Amino acid sequence: MEREYLDIEKQMASPEVLAHPDKLRSLGRRYSKLGRVVKIYRAYAKAAKDLAEVQEIVAGGGEDAELFRDEVPALRAKTDELSEQLTDALLPRDDDDDRDVIMEIKGGAGGEESALFAGDLARMYQRYAEKMGWTWEVLSLNQTELGGVKDGQFAIRSKGTLEDPSEGVWAHLKYEGGVHRVQRVPVTESQGRIQTSTAGVLVFAEVDDPGEVEIAPNDIRIDVYRSSGPGGQSVNTTDSAVRITHIPTGIVVSMQDEKSQIQNRESAMRVLRARLRQRQLDEQAEKNAAMRHSQVRTMDRSERIRTYNFPENRIADHRTGYKAHNLDQVMDGDLDAVIDSARQIDERARLEEAQQAANADKQ
Repeated sequence: MEREYLDIEKQMASPEVLAHPDKLRSLGRRYSKLGRVVKIYRAYAKAAKDLAEVQEIVAGGGEDAELFRDEVPALRAKTDELSEQLTDALLPRDDDDDRDVIMEIKGGAGGEESALFAGDLARMYQRYAEKMGWTWEVLSLNQTELGGVKDGQFAIRSKGTLEDPSEGVWAHLKYEGGVHRVQRVPVTESQGRIQTSTAGVLVFAEVDDPGEVEIAPNDIRIDVYRSSGPGGQSVNTTDSAVRITHIPTGIVVSMQDEKSQIQNRESAMRVLRARLRQRQLDEQAEKNAAMRHSQVRTMDRSERIRTYNFPENRIADHRTGYKAHNLDQVMDGDLDAVIDSARQIDERARLEEAQQAANADKQ
């Protein structure tokens, strides 16, 4: 890992890489990921070397032995501590943790109320992104006349290079994919009855380097049309909206929010690459039974993961058992505790898997 780290360091300084921002960003992610391990490894190697040298002096006896004898416990404790840190850093991680995210939010069962709830979810994630210091970009937004969201696509990105991949956008938001259920009195309900509606959330790791996902020109069909707003009225006099169909998979991505056809096409390709990459990962997981997907990282997009009960001000995550009566704060972007409950279960599962693998190797 240290040799790869040094090799990437050379590549990132080369004119060839500096001329391609996508390649530089991709290498930067790997460099940052390796850097965390390499930093701890170097500190551990130095501490282990210092401990070995002092132990050798003490074992040799003589006047110097007495001078250095008292240093042994502190050096041993430091070496043990760094050894634990290195073990933790080397635990199996999600390789995508430091990637940025493309999120899709869609209204589900429940008509207008479902669309309004989808809009509430979008604002919740936007506020969470702002609190985390990330950027929030609207790629596409199809709204109802009451301001609800029929469907929306958003790009969420961290600022700068991360020292710790576990602080990445994907590391936090990958657990959010699934069906979100709301229980409340809709604004459209005149008799004050509580209604249950749902909205769907899809989360994809964004592709930094377009070369990661090959899309042959003959595999896509691009249609252009005029943008439309709530109620179907035209909001543009030119054919700026873009619909891209990936023929082999049938995946369709539409974009109309940008005024330029070129900008809409670029946004659509970003979403298409993220979807295709996730599809490839899903297919790989199905073929390789040894690849584990934990209960909180399920690939089943139809899973009901969470309930938002407004009358009781209650939030409940059905995968982790997390419950709290601070729904108002959660909707304002205070998602830390909810997401941490999923991250902790995932980390425990990874640790157990690593321990089982280690025991199997010993046997």
